[in-house]
Amino acid sequence: MTGRIASPCVGLCSTTVGDRVCRGCQRVDDEIRDWPALDGETREGRMAELDALREEAAGRFLRVVDAAALEAQLVRHGIRFRAEQPPLSRAVELLRVGRDRIRDLSRYGLMPHEPLDAATLHAGIADALMAAAEHRRLDLVTLS
Repeated sequence: MTGRIASPCVGLCSTTVGDRVCRGCQRVDDEIRDWPALDGETREGRMAELDALREEAAGRFLRVVDAAALEAQLVRHGIRFRAEQPPLSRAVELLRVGRDRIRDLSRYGLMPHEPLDAATLHAGIADALMAAAEHRRLDLVTLS
């Protein structure tokens, strides 16, 4: 019996509508296709890269002031996360799912650098993530 293959997929694959980079997980379309064939070490490395990308993008807009509160809210709302996933990467998922319902970010252990609402924070982070992911895609094309 094989174990579950860990994946950064969040169930929002925009590559099915023609994007070369997924808006949900920031992977390149070829990478999504080839994911199941990658060995565990390669998948873990790529997930760490995606976490770093999310930390960098989210860190431009907010910081985590209470990681335990963030985790409790993720659990409360049934938002999937990994034990080794850094708090800022987790915050990206929280904002993706709850951006239209979150009113007080401090209750989620988050503090924006500027007084922005959750939807505005999510939009800025999503734009930064897509720009970085597209840059990575172009780097991969150049290397091949």
